[in-house]
Amino acid sequence: MPHGWIILDKPLELGSTQAVAAVKRNLRQAGYGKVKVGHGGTLDPLATGVLPIAVGEATKLAGRMLDATKAYAFTLAFGAETTTLDAEGEVTETSEVRPAREEIEAVLPRFTGPIEQVPPAYSALKIDGKRAYDLARAGEEVTLKTRSVTIHALDITEATDDSVTLLAKVSKGTYIRSLARDIARALGSVGHVTMLRRVKAGPFALENAISLDKLNELGKGAPLEDMILPLEAGLDDIPALNLSPDAAGAVRQGRKLSGLPQPDGTYWGREGDTPVALMEVHDGEARVLRGFNLT
Repeated sequence: MPHGWIILDKPLELGSTQAVAAVKRNLRQAGYGKVKVGHGGTLDPLATGVLPIAVGEATKLAGRMLDATKAYAFTLAFGAETTTLDAEGEVTETSEVRPAREEIEAVLPRFTGPIEQVPPAYSALKIDGKRAYDLARAGEEVTLKTRSVTIHALDITEATDDSVTLLAKVSKGTYIRSLARDIARALGSVGHVTMLRRVKAGPFALENAISLDKLNELGKGAPLEDMILPLEAGLDDIPALNLSPDAAGAVRQGRKLSGLPQPDGTYWGREGDTPVALMEVHDGEARVLRGFNLT
């Protein structure tokens, strides 16, 4: 049974749920039978790029991946704002203002660090149990609450007379379409996103990603080891805690370890090269957050 991460370079118009289904289908065709599969963070159909897909025991880390810092390249086209804040929606407002690169650079510090933003009406957030985008598509007025997010870095990579392409490193919960809307408005214009590409999600970057075509080769007999990263690849951002066979046995039974010299924090316990559990150390005592059934 495979356990690990398949990092898909998601193409345009493929939904995250469809990407998970594609992984399941290919694993089944490759003879692995029924395997647990889940994604580590939704990516809009009109966005491309890094989509971590957890397989087997790695699905226990999918929630952690949702909380991870992510990086996006996106193009903001000035002159028109749309209902969806991207190229799919209908134009709701226009402007003749086309800010110069120097003006854009001057306003970016206002959108770096902790900021408040209102999510797009066309989003998967729920209002009274219903998805905001379903309400918006039905013609209902959608009012979403302001949320606090953090923009760790925001840099221009290219600028033309009508658009700017930026690279943003952001916290969980950040909506790039809202960020683009707010930057355009701060410049006295309006705008929408015409290109959105996730270049990093947690420890996974584009260099780790495979195309949908390569994924589909799995179902035709290509070796899985050429496409899957080990479970611990999703734990590269935290230190390892080496466990003796006795300690590993105790952890597998869900028991706490005491008398540890490690500083407080999150660790992944391992016996040799085998991940045993995601663990939390506090005051010299380690408890299990999630155990992995690996041998």
